[in-house]
Amino acid sequence: MANDRYVNGMARTADPSRRVTLVDQILEYLLDKTLSELTFRTLAKGIGVSTYTLVYHFGTKAELIRAIVGAISARAELIEPRLEGADATLDTYFEGLTLSWQWSIDPRNRQLQRLDFEAGLLEALNPDELRLGRDLYSRWLDMGVTALRHFGLSEEEALVEARAVVNVFHGMQYDLVLNGDVDQATRAFELSIRQQRARLEALLSSRPTP
Repeated sequence: MANDRYVNGMARTADPSRRVTLVDQILEYLLDKTLSELTFRTLAKGIGVSTYTLVYHFGTKAELIRAIVGAISARAELIEPRLEGADATLDTYFEGLTLSWQWSIDPRNRQLQRLDFEAGLLEALNPDELRLGRDLYSRWLDMGVTALRHFGLSEEEALVEARAVVNVFHGMQYDLVLNGDVDQATRAFELSIRQQRARLEALLSSRPTP
């Protein structure tokens, strides 16, 4: 298993809580750095632990990057309940998107998003070694499709609309990271939300009344 390490010839399982603490420290350390320059040696020195500690808990650089991106993408767990379930409505759907945007404009989170984008580019170069970005993209897409199907859209309509909002959202996050203009990016976000809501309401109003 990925978290098993050998001490004196015997397998030992890494402490999950220690790994979580390390990931938090690593994220803080990386706020003004890049993943491309990341090594176990420099990271160990930066956060004040031994190289052995990092290798023990993460094993490889690929696993370390997976842990970093996984922590950055944890906001999906905050949004998911608003998009799915029997009580989901168009209001809660768009509230979830707005909550995710509010997370994105926080200065610290914009740096985390920068790391997420960089990890995606590394994944594009090493698709067989890394795939967390693609898995996360699929998760966002699946959440959107599930919610939109619940509202009454067909599978094809839900897939197109979900992909549109995920792609547009990623583009606006890239704008934030690259340009840092929160006001203009937020205006673009609000415009896209109004446009998608108008499309969804038009699609749903065309459905025959049950």
